[in-house]
Amino acid sequence: MLTGRRPRQALALAALVALTAAALPAAPEPAPAPTASVAAPPAAPARSAIDTAPIEAALAKLATDAKEWGGSAGAAIVDLETGKTIAALNEHKSFNPASNAKLVTAAAALRLLGPGHRFLTGLYGKLDGDRVPELVLRGGGDPSLEAGHLWEMARELVTAGVRKVGGIAVDQGYFDDAYVPPAFAEQPEEWAPFRAPVSAVALDENTVTLSVRPAAKGKDAAVRVDPPGFLEVVGAVRTSAKGDPEKVTLTLEPKGERLVARMGGHLPEGSRVVRIRRRVDDPRLVPGHALRGILESAGISVEGPVRLGGAKEKRMLASHRSAPLGEMLVALGKDSDNFYAETIFKTIGAEKKGKPGSFEGAAEEVKRFLEDVGAFEAGVVVKNGSGLFSANRTTPWATASLLRAAHRDPAIGPEFVAHLAIGGIDGTLRGRFRSWSERGNIRAKTGTLKAVASLSGYVLGPPGRAPIAFAIFTNDIPDKVGLARASIDKVVDATARALWKDR
Repeated sequence: MLTGRRPRQALALAALVALTAAALPAAPEPAPAPTASVAAPPAAPARSAIDTAPIEAALAKLATDAKEWGGSAGAAIVDLETGKTIAALNEHKSFNPASNAKLVTAAAALRLLGPGHRFLTGLYGKLDGDRVPELVLRGGGDPSLEAGHLWEMARELVTAGVRKVGGIAVDQGYFDDAYVPPAFAEQPEEWAPFRAPVSAVALDENTVTLSVRPAAKGKDAAVRVDPPGFLEVVGAVRTSAKGDPEKVTLTLEPKGERLVARMGGHLPEGSRVVRIRRRVDDPRLVPGHALRGILESAGISVEGPVRLGGAKEKRMLASHRSAPLGEMLVALGKDSDNFYAETIFKTIGAEKKGKPGSFEGAAEEVKRFLEDVGAFEAGVVVKNGSGLFSANRTTPWATASLLRAAHRDPAIGPEFVAHLAIGGIDGTLRGRFRSWSERGNIRAKTGTLKAVASLSGYVLGPPGRAPIAFAIFTNDIPDKVGLARASIDKVVDATARALWKDR
């Protein structure tokens, strides 16, 4: 059937058919068919109501527990088909969501960037014979970039005939210079990789990994550094007798544009390889130093230094594109990767507010997204994309509304649900909800800080039953996070039992 504005040919054809039909004699009406006795199909059984009593009882226990621990709890449990609230507790109270903030980042990124968005990293420069006077490494916020991708681009240069490079410039201009996300400075002396800074060109999630392999007794252990070229190792780890305890010490110290790793301790002969991963405090030149070492290993000499710059160079010589965003979000939902979350969050700012991308610009766009989908109310605060540390705030109602909006949006719903951890099967829920693992029906995002435990996601229903969204938060419960998690799980378990009753 044609709809809307028809082409002129279609209108002419319709008029011709009408005129022809009017000129013909009317056809005789068909004789009535004999009446057959056909039984009407049975009516579909009415959908039974959810028994809310066990869910409300579990919520009441969670509220009592949180109060005894000196904190508070909140929850919203909603039918995805009707939007009706099944059970609630302090649903409009503001809570620190911890890593449940990644739900907002994932949904906003899918809607504002698109599931097919790919991050581009390229090498740029002018090819003069077999020499590039200055090779520019430019990135577009790819959180998955690894040294192997630089190797692939180096091989492209070799294939193109490049044998010499005058110098290397790293163009970090896609993002602004604020590479430490909001609230990350609350733990400035923390070198763990979970709070690595963000940059437009980032290698190995802006971390360094030292792999220490024991040698023969009495000799120094071998130390490998990834990515290469940025970290200088000072000191040694001795190889001790078999059966001795392991003891490896590491201190990172800035040294100009690079880092020094001071190592000590001992490893027993024949023991395992010890790997230590640490964040890089200033990541901006790390990819350039790694690229220099890779180029030289590929047979391309590098004459000059590594510096920041190169924004004006537009001639691309080699490139790498990431996997689609829809696939990369698994790092947020299943693995709760803070670096991926913050880089994707800042990319929203760069793409929607303009380059250089900023955390403030990203927060504005994400807030507008929440308003557009009806998942914003007083008490909701968006500052960073990961939920570290005391930055963001949400309400159970707002989070449940976001979950409903994302699930019902065919453009992003499949990728959004797929990026979540599956209870009893994978990700951060691998060890939880094991009694439901066969059905794989609990999909959720965990959130944990020193005094915060949260869990938000879906209970998928059996055929004929709509899924249920849940958002559950506990705050101000230091040293009780494990107990809070157990109480939260009982609420979700009660919800799943009510939805799957008699199945």
